[in-house]
Amino acid sequence: MLTNEEFEKLKSLCRIACSDEEKKELSARLSRVLTYIDQLREVPTENVAPCNHILETFENVLRDDVVGETLPRETFLANAPAHVGGMVRVPPVIKGY
Repeated sequence: MLTNEEFEKLKSLCRIACSDEEKKELSARLSRVLTYIDQLREVPTENVAPCNHILETFENVLRDDVVGETLPRETFLANAPAHVGGMVRVPPVIKGY
C-alpha cells in the first residue's frame, strides 16, 4: 500500500496537482500497480535467459521493399494542403526559430 508521504513525494517529483478525490483514485491505482509488481517479484527467474520476445520461432514476415513508379510532383503537391517552391509546407514544430 502506498503511504500518504510516498504519494506526496511522487506528486512533487512528477509536478502534478490533484484534488483530494483524484489523490484517492491515483493512490489506489498506484497501489494496485505496486501490488502487481510485488507478485511479479515472486516469479523465479534465476535460470531464465533474457529474451527480446516470447516466441522462439519468431521471424520477420515483412515483404522486401520494391521500388515502383513514383507520382509526378504536380500530382503529389495537388494533394498537399499547402506547398512552397515544390515542397510540402508544414506548420512549424519548434517555436522560436
